[in-house]
Order: sequence, then C-alpha cells, then structure tokens
Amino acid sequence: MNTTIKYAGIILAAGSGSRMHSDIPKQYIEINGKPLIYYTLETFEHSVVDEIVLVVRPGDEEYVQREIVDKYGFSKVSSIVCGGNTRTDSVLNGIRASKAEFVLIHDGARCLVSENLIERMAEAVLETSCIAAVPSKDTVKIVKDGLVVETPKRENLYIVQTPQAFNRNSLLKAYAELDKLSDEKRRSLTDDAMIMENARKPVQIVAGEYSNIKVTTPEDLDFVKNIKKY
Repeated sequence: MNTTIKYAGIILAAGSGSRMHSDIPKQYIEINGKPLIYYTLETFEHSVVDEIVLVVRPGDEEYVQREIVDKYGFSKVSSIVCGGNTRTDSVLNGIRASKAEFVLIHDGARCLVSENLIERMAEAVLETSCIAAVPSKDTVKIVKDGLVVETPKRENLYIVQTPQAFNRNSLLKAYAELDKLSDEKRRSLTDDAMIMENARKPVQIVAGEYSNIKVTTPEDLDFVKNIKKY
C-alpha cells in the first residue's frame, strides 16, 4: 500500500433505524456490552484508512465523542459531523470534513465489515470508483401491480454493499451535478455509485462478503450478536 496516498473512512451513523422497532437508534444498540457502531469503528481503526469521519444525528455529537470515540480510544476519528435531511446530504457533509485524496463511504450499521475488504477497496479505487458487491443467490422478479413483468438474468444481478470508494474530488464534482436534477430524482439516488452513474462515470465491482450485512431488523441484530460472541 502506497503510504503517500491518504484515505478517509466516511462512516454514516445518522439514521433512526425505524425498522428495528426500538426506542434506541440501531447504531447505539448494545451487542455484547458495546454499541453496534463500536464494531464498525474498531475495524476501520485497524484498517488502512488514515482518518475516520463519523456522520451522526444532529445533537448526538457530544454523546458520540464522549461515550464512543473517547471511551474506546478511537484515535483515527478526526471529525464528528451532523447528518443531513437525506443520505446524499449526510455523505456530502462527511466528504467535506476530510481532505484525503480517496474516501471510503460505509454504512455504520454494516458492523461485520472486514479489514481485508477495506484494503481491497483501497487498492481498487486507485484505478477507478468501486463498490463492494456480491452475486445474487436468488432469482429476482420485476413486479408491477402485484404481477411479475420480468425475470432478469441472475448472473447479471449483484447485491450492493459498502464500502464504496471514490476519488474525493471526482465524487464532489459528481455531487455538483445533482443540482440539475428534480427533487424526486435526487431522492431516488440511494447510494454513491448512483451519483457517479448520473455523472456518467465508470464504477467497478469489488468482491464483497456475504457476511457484510446491513443491520436493519431485529433478526439481523440477532445474527450479529451470535457472530460477535466469538
């Protein structure tokens, strides 16, 4: 790994986690005595990234600094910034807080991400924008009004994960093009790869990991708890 190149991990932890059916935002739910976001930060802390920008809910900054960053000694966390009204707003706030040449954007709720995957993303982004993804194991149907209208070829379907890695300046230029879009179109952009696709920039697939799930439901949380027992 080239030590002159600087990488930032942009960790998104500004969601409410409504599908978790909990009064506590999912990033703060404890797993074996530590908040879920701890495990994500721990992996990035020991990875090839040079700094971590943590994006949190407005009003959570002091709590996160005291009860997570300081308490567990995450020395690579350089900034804690507020999330925005949308995911794209939150990512943009995170990107602007870093001056690293390359950024790896990651969902804080994907707490089983591995150092190996982060390193492979850091290597691949030197060539082009890239996203972690795994081939779909299931047949997928396109449905309209409750009826199947199409069955895409499974070999062309991938389940997209994070991290997603980009040259910071290229991503910022792609974000600037969003001003040309309608509000409806902007809301339809659910990951950063779509930002680059909108700017007509290539995005490469890097082999992800099936274990790298996003904790969304109580069942997902149970899965992580079982993994983190060992």
